[in-house]
Amino acid sequence: MTLSRREILKMYGLGSLGLAASPTLVSFSKTQKMSTRSIPSSGEQLPIIGVGTWQTFDVGDSAKDLVILRQVLDEMKKFGGKVIDSSPMYGSSEAVVGNLTHDPEFESSFFYATKVWTSGRAAGIDQMNASFKKMQRTTMDLMQIHNLVDWQTHVKTLKKWKEEGKIRYWGLTHYLDSAHETLEKIILQEKPDFVQFNYSIRSRNAEKSLFETCQRNKTATIINQPYESGRLFGLVKGKNLPDWCKAYEINSWAQYFLKFIVSHEAVNCVIPGTSKPHHAIDNMGAGLGSLPDAKGREKMYTHLKSL
Repeated sequence: MTLSRREILKMYGLGSLGLAASPTLVSFSKTQKMSTRSIPSSGEQLPIIGVGTWQTFDVGDSAKDLVILRQVLDEMKKFGGKVIDSSPMYGSSEAVVGNLTHDPEFESSFFYATKVWTSGRAAGIDQMNASFKKMQRTTMDLMQIHNLVDWQTHVKTLKKWKEEGKIRYWGLTHYLDSAHETLEKIILQEKPDFVQFNYSIRSRNAEKSLFETCQRNKTATIINQPYESGRLFGLVKGKNLPDWCKAYEINSWAQYFLKFIVSHEAVNCVIPGTSKPHHAIDNMGAGLGSLPDAKGREKMYTHLKSL
């Protein structure tokens, strides 16, 4: 039987709660904690489910939307999720993240990641400093070169900033299979702390060699496009989860797709985007409980392919 996200909340006794009375982790699970993976370059533990801010956090000064997004971050925090990924490309998202987390007791709960998305050394420095200001950070956890734009220039700045302590980690990002080969070459040459790229249950190009390259060179991975821009949900609309999903504590199709991703040992974190607290609860639930083994992963892939 497939459960909707609202039915999941009901299953945990949360279905009657309105938006203003946001569910808590204590209500959802009193014993389970989100799984973590080690960042290879430091050994720091990073929770396997985070949140992306593309489109979903681009709400400007809308008071109504800001209240809802604060609840999204509240739920992530309660589950132990940490990574918030943004970019100057994402409209007002960086400033929204800064506004929502500007609280001494709240801001230290997260791992802040953003990007540089321009050409030229001076322009890159100006844009990154603007991101620090918008996100209200004195130190950025992770600064990434967005879609490899002028990466040869920016990598020099990022390495220097890491040495100076202005950023803790640096990395690269892309969202297309066609960029994977280039990402591998840069990993071999520059040894970034992180690389962010696309991977999903149907889009598995990274399994050919990119994951192995990351592991061999101690590069952590962040996964984008986990739902293929929502297309995966179209494939399973009206379809029931197979009974064997219970063995992996999968209660929704969102968890099905996310658990497939994080069950790959080379994945450090996946960043599904959402602007809805009940979706955040569902997404974070994928970081709890058991994960499929290699045989289970292929079973999941085969089943989806048959629908």
